[in-house]
Amino acid sequence: MMVRPPRRLRPTVLGWIATLLVASAVLRLGGAADMALAIGDAGAESGSGTGAQTGPACPAPGDAGSLLAALRAREADVLARESAVTEREAALAAAASEVDERLAALAEAEASLTALISLSESAANDDLARLTAVYENMKPRDAAALFETMDPAFSAGFMGMMQPAAAAAIMSGLSPGTAYSISAILAGRNVGAPTR
Repeated sequence: MMVRPPRRLRPTVLGWIATLLVASAVLRLGGAADMALAIGDAGAESGSGTGAQTGPACPAPGDAGSLLAALRAREADVLARESAVTEREAALAAAASEVDERLAALAEAEASLTALISLSESAANDDLARLTAVYENMKPRDAAALFETMDPAFSAGFMGMMQPAAAAAIMSGLSPGTAYSISAILAGRNVGAPTR
């Protein structure tokens, strides 16, 4: 049986990461030990022979007064800012309430205007329908004479609303030029309309 020589270990990524973690721990422990020694030395120098101090040094009486004054000034500043923020919030709430009221009034005015426009359009459409019925019930010869005097675009609107038989009877009494103009306008009315 042949014995293989041991494989040479190759450094892997995990091995490098483990090495770095161990080195980091050693450095941190060393830094903590140095800090503890420094604190112990400082306590021994300032101690009165009874051992190192266990808490922070007490401030001198003058320092406490200035610290208290600074804290009071800071508290007054915070209270002033809080009051200003409260005033701003109240102003914003009032402005938001006013905006809501104006939006409600605007919506009401819009609804009223929409109803008025709808009523106006309905009345105009009713008037046009009545006038178209009048033209349809006229004698074709008399209606043709009237349509000859109208602007072709205006008369084309009425022709488009009429029953085909009545419109044909009136068109037959028009001059060829007027009949052609009205026909061209009727044919091109929906040319620009969207197809989709």
